[in-house]
Amino acid sequence: MDTATRVLTRFSVANTTVQPALDRTHAEKRLVVFVFSAMLLFHGHGYAQSGPQPPCGQESVPPYPGLDQSPIVRFWSEPDLGRDWTPPACTNWTEVGFSTLVTTVARFHYTSGAEGLLRRIGAISELAGMRYWSATHKRWQTLILNAHALTGSKPSYRRQDFTPGEMKQGSLLYLEQADNLSGTTIYRMRIVEASADRLVFGVENTEIMRYLVVTLFHPGELQSIYFLDRESANVWRYYSITRTGRNASQLATGHPSSWINRAVAFYRSLVGLPTDQEPPAAR
Repeated sequence: MDTATRVLTRFSVANTTVQPALDRTHAEKRLVVFVFSAMLLFHGHGYAQSGPQPPCGQESVPPYPGLDQSPIVRFWSEPDLGRDWTPPACTNWTEVGFSTLVTTVARFHYTSGAEGLLRRIGAISELAGMRYWSATHKRWQTLILNAHALTGSKPSYRRQDFTPGEMKQGSLLYLEQADNLSGTTIYRMRIVEASADRLVFGVENTEIMRYLVVTLFHPGELQSIYFLDRESANVWRYYSITRTGRNASQLATGHPSSWINRAVAFYRSLVGLPTDQEPPAAR
């Protein structure tokens, strides 16, 4: 066999050995790409499935706890849901994303019906003195210093608390509230639904909220919506979402324990429990 023939023979043998290995490498790469793509699709689907879901024709997420058990409070992070999280349609929130997002879910006994709950919701002045556990200072502190119902969107028009008769579906009501962080702010409350078996209302700030000279939230950047559904004659379900816009100041965002304790204080106030009842929701 001449030299050229021997070289060609060796090349042919080597090629038959290398080619299957190359094919396996390419196949493995394709498999990795496929698996990675599938993981991305799965996680994207997981975001949609595992995000907050109010009781709007679907099972709530998180689910309701047992009757009179402590509320389930979840602090959601951007990695949980993605930067461009879209709020559920029934919140009527049009902006995507968030910097802080907290859900509170509970079931409780209540014997005074929807009218009694409306009376408690409208009792703005009774929010004054609400206490919560300060995770920063490790003690109970007053959260709401003062609160008043308003006749309109101006702070000079204070009035008596709202009555159930005023809190009809579609009503827009205004209140002024001073908390221990951002001072005095005017809020707008919208009654979304009001029936014997279901109450839905949303609250958002109508003006800039500041801490000293730092802007914490622009108008509409601090939003909450509450869903109360009658389960049986004397049992109600409670679901709330609170969020801050994703452009809110970092001074006011994050701090999961603080937001959780504030959310629980509002729940306790509404259902008639002491807001500084031990133990706090988060230390």
